[in-house]
Amino acid sequence: MGLLNNLKSKLGPAKGKVSHLAQRHEDKVQHGIDKAAKIVDERTKGKYSDRIHTGTGKAKGAMERLAHKDEPGAGGDRFTPPTAPPPTS
Repeated sequence: MGLLNNLKSKLGPAKGKVSHLAQRHEDKVQHGIDKAAKIVDERTKGKYSDRIHTGTGKAKGAMERLAHKDEPGAGGDRFTPPTAPPPTS
């Protein structure tokens, strides 16, 4: 068994617990992300505002996907592999 497979098997049970906690405390986490972004933006005197805003959006999106992963049609992997091999030319 490879290192990655071993790691996945060890972290599998924790993933469900984290998702459950994310659902219960989603509003608190989102508030914390906003608060941290505001503090960092103030300390850097607005120099990195665009990057902070981008990072905040990505963090909130990841939190949302984690909190709602059990709902049908919520985020997750949207890639569908092709049913046939690609044509050779």
